[in-house]
Amino acid sequence: MDISIEFTLTPLKDDYEPHIIGFIKALRASEFTVLENPLSTQIFGDYDQIMPFLNQVIKESFEGMDLAVLNMKIVKTNRSDYEPHF
Repeated sequence: MDISIEFTLTPLKDDYEPHIIGFIKALRASEFTVLENPLSTQIFGDYDQIMPFLNQVIKESFEGMDLAVLNMKIVKTNRSDYEPHF
C-alpha cells in the first residue's frame, strides 16, 4: 500500500536548524522519494517499507534533542506526482 507523509519538525530550542537539516538529510539518504518546501518535507513509498525506516530516523532525531514536536500527516496514496488542476 502506497502512502504519502508530510512532516514538520519543530525542535524547541535555540539551535534548531542543525536538527532540522539532519532530519531532512536522513530522509534524503533513503531509497524513498522525498520532496521539500519551505514549510514541510514529504516522503512517499510503500507503507511496510517506510514505517520501519521512519521509526528509526525519528528516534535518532529525537535522541539528539531535549524537546521537539513532530507533526505528521499520512495519506493512503502516493501523491508525489500531484499537480494542481486549476
